[in-house]
Amino acid sequence: MSFDVAAIRKEFPILLREIDGHPLVYLDNAATTQKPQCVIDALVEYYTTNNSNVHRGAHRLADEATRNFEAARDIVKDFINAPAREEVIWTTGTTEGINLIANGLGQLLSTGDEVIATGMEHHANIVTWQQACKRAGATLKIVPVTDQGDLDLEIYAELLNERTRFVAFPHVSNALGTVNPIKEMTKMAKAVDAWVLVDGAQGAAHAKVDVQDIGCDFYAFSGHKIYAPMGIGVLWGRAELLENWPVWRTGGEMISTVTLQDATWNVLPHRFEAGTPNVADAIAMGEAIRWLQSLDHEAVVAHEKALLDHATNLAEAFEGLTIIGQAKHKIGVLSFVMDQGHPADIGFLLDRQGIAIRTGDHCAQPLMARFGVPGTARASFSIYNTLEEVDALFAALKKVRSMLA
Repeated sequence: MSFDVAAIRKEFPILLREIDGHPLVYLDNAATTQKPQCVIDALVEYYTTNNSNVHRGAHRLADEATRNFEAARDIVKDFINAPAREEVIWTTGTTEGINLIANGLGQLLSTGDEVIATGMEHHANIVTWQQACKRAGATLKIVPVTDQGDLDLEIYAELLNERTRFVAFPHVSNALGTVNPIKEMTKMAKAVDAWVLVDGAQGAAHAKVDVQDIGCDFYAFSGHKIYAPMGIGVLWGRAELLENWPVWRTGGEMISTVTLQDATWNVLPHRFEAGTPNVADAIAMGEAIRWLQSLDHEAVVAHEKALLDHATNLAEAFEGLTIIGQAKHKIGVLSFVMDQGHPADIGFLLDRQGIAIRTGDHCAQPLMARFGVPGTARASFSIYNTLEEVDALFAALKKVRSMLA
């Protein structure tokens, strides 16, 4: 199977937009990806033909909605190679999935226990553990980031010990694009019997995810970074852990029995899915994954690598520009600063030329502090981007440099 980027682009109606008379060059994919027409159609189909709550309705619409909703769960199960569909928990996104686990962890930790995170975390994967440790009187340890933007695995090995109860790290850094050796890191954590959570927000968008091969206990990711709508995501966890993990929210669907004095909890996955679920977006997420899996994965990987390699080569030759994060193994992200201008100014002036990037600390303030910058300008690439768009970015940056000089 071949990869035809021109054909792919035709499936994304938003790419036809113009910004101030310029064709849209969308390079903010690490924040959110655009949606193919089939995903948009899935949303419209649900709301126009079988809009209904799921699981308990005794009518045709509820039956159709339930079957489509649960079919999407099966699609996710296969996408990440989960052992069982009951281990796939619908969430609002990566942040909620991580908070679900952190809420329970705060109740399971004791004084003297240790939790390990890293210096490249998104705030969602460090603030949560800070709070869990504070509630329990446990200690949070941090794996440092090298000058190149890799995790220091030697120090990670030194931090692991018999007191380590939990380890969390990102599959891919949202701010640097660094791809972490998550299988190796998981194996190291398992040697001291620690639980492992992988923040897969960026990983699921670019890499094949096999939770059984990784060996982790939890993997969380968001729909909107893999061409699905915002407001939907997945937490995968081992059934033997989730079955006894403290519940996250209480309400309808997640209960088994209720009296005026007490309640018991439902089985997985419903135990963690209180209230009316986001049915339409779950169905659309299933469609997004189906669409993504219809593509030649190796061709997609090669295309995205070509984009990043081309951007990196142009950046290295660009006077006054410094790349932040130069790990050997990167995916999809070029984060940089320029001698002229604050990242916010760079982003504003690029937008006037139709080029959309992200600027700021990327919800990774400790990482920005590690590199001594207030923030960066971040161009992030996806399936539908082209080499010509990379050229357009650097042509626009030359204008930005002249305007800020």
